[in-house]
Amino acid sequence: MTENAKTHVILLSCGSFNPITKGHIHMFEKAREYLHKTGRFIVIGGIISPVHDSYGKPGLVPSKHRLTMCQLAVQSSDWIRVDPWECYQQTWQTTCSVLEHHRDLMKRVTGCILSNVNTPSSTPVIGQPQNQAPPVYQNHNNLANKPTAVKLLGKVSESLGRMCCARPSMDRFTFIDENANLGPAMRYEEIELRILLLCGSDLLESFCIPGLWKDSDMEVIVGDFGIVVVPRDGADTERIMNHSSVLRKHTENILMVKDDVNHPMSIVSSTKSRLALQHGDGHVVDYLNQPVIDYILQTQLYITASG
Repeated sequence: MTENAKTHVILLSCGSFNPITKGHIHMFEKAREYLHKTGRFIVIGGIISPVHDSYGKPGLVPSKHRLTMCQLAVQSSDWIRVDPWECYQQTWQTTCSVLEHHRDLMKRVTGCILSNVNTPSSTPVIGQPQNQAPPVYQNHNNLANKPTAVKLLGKVSESLGRMCCARPSMDRFTFIDENANLGPAMRYEEIELRILLLCGSDLLESFCIPGLWKDSDMEVIVGDFGIVVVPRDGADTERIMNHSSVLRKHTENILMVKDDVNHPMSIVSSTKSRLALQHGDGHVVDYLNQPVIDYILQTQLYITASG
């Protein structure tokens, strides 16, 4: 399969990140590795979207701290970014709303027409905006002039860098101008781009809890976008799938990351990290990146049981 024929993917992870752990970063890395191994996908970016303060989870520290810790955790990554949009809204946003925001923002910034996981769009994924100059690439018989995945990566990477507030200063996160013009648009006829929700098996299992999720939201998340699941702590994902009619209905849209060996990071959690901090447990270095630990000690977060 040629690079252009592969589906280009942006992985989006929503959650408390209270605090962000090595396990969260490992989840991104394992998902990208697995998707690349299938030969069907190219992961071109990752987005971490911390939940709004009004989510109401006990012990949830203010978003300004969680955003900073997330940024510290990915400061050495060249493909994972932190996005503050969810935190900056007036109130808590559903996962469905966050996915739709990023889909719409990608359309505005790159001209993307994002397709359903199982129903590729019949129109170019990267299209020339209407009422503008003709496409840069008009001679479709000239292979030398046809856009490549490398060109798309450059275009979308630029967009992601602006969308996801790449490398902001620690005391200020800024938004991209959603009406920004990135310059002359190019038509990418053969490239498919999708935003997929990245999650652990615990979120997948929450889909089976009656009344926790709106059926309409689940249909959009799993049916329209699709999810990539990295199982945690020996979870029985097959049992989870069988307990939800929506999950069974959209099995083809659920990409389950397979790992021959249970990685130690699969049992790392924010809860364990907070307990380790409260008890002065030295194993916290196994759970959190050192810059995150340093920030926590500096701000005295999680040191007491109250958070």
